[in-house]
Amino acid sequence: MIAEAMSPALLPLVPILLLFFFVLPVALLATAFWIWMIISAVQNKGLTDSERIAWVLVVALLHLLGAIIYFFAGHSKRNTPIAPG
Repeated sequence: MIAEAMSPALLPLVPILLLFFFVLPVALLATAFWIWMIISAVQNKGLTDSERIAWVLVVALLHLLGAIIYFFAGHSKRNTPIAPG
């Protein structure tokens, strides 16, 4: 419907505009979320050192999927203090 309303000269710009206004912002948000989760995993005082290393590796190697997994599984331990010992 939109393509029919556009002039033929503007039709080749549709993929570029789609990339610029949708894909690029989503990619930037995903990258920012990924960096936030890596920083959170490194600074998380509720995790032991070995758990912290494991989470950093999961987030770093699985990128967005790892960041989402950490957000729901490991990020919640952020306010839980480590038991002394």
